[in-house]
Order: sequence, then C-alpha cells, then structure tokens
Amino acid sequence: MLSTTFTHMGISVPQHTLGGIRRYVEDRIPPGGFLTAVLCNDLTEAVGRADSENTYALPAIVAYIYNETPADCHGSREIVAKWLDHA
Repeated sequence: MLSTTFTHMGISVPQHTLGGIRRYVEDRIPPGGFLTAVLCNDLTEAVGRADSENTYALPAIVAYIYNETPADCHGSREIVAKWLDHA
C-alpha cells in the first residue's frame, strides 16, 4: 500500500493527486491527463495540463512517484500502457 501523505522539500502532494496515483498503482485505473503525462515522463505536457495546486507541487509529485511507486509503472508511454494492460 502506498503512503497517504508525502512531502518533498516542504511541499506536500495534494490529496486528490495522491488518490489518482494510488488508484493507478494499486487498481490499475487510468489516471487523468496530468498524471498520465507525469507518469510518462512528459513534463512539458504535465505542466500544460496541471492546475495551480499541481503546478506548485510538481517536484513533490515526481519525487513521490520515483520513491514510492514500482519502477515498472512509470517512465514512458509504453511502460504506462503495459502497466494498464495488466489490469
């Protein structure tokens, strides 16, 4: 089970974002456009899709994904697609 809170450099990951990450990792539910872009390592797309809360928290979100989620569930569009195919 993933952490329900995460803070990196004094910035907390928003609860609604943590929920999306947890549903993606634990239940393999496709996330929205912002989280999909982050998981695919497309930070240009992520910034373009982020609301103000997630824009501010982006470094913490990336740190959470890197440190708390399985390495085989993020990093490229192909990896994310493969993760979701094994639902």
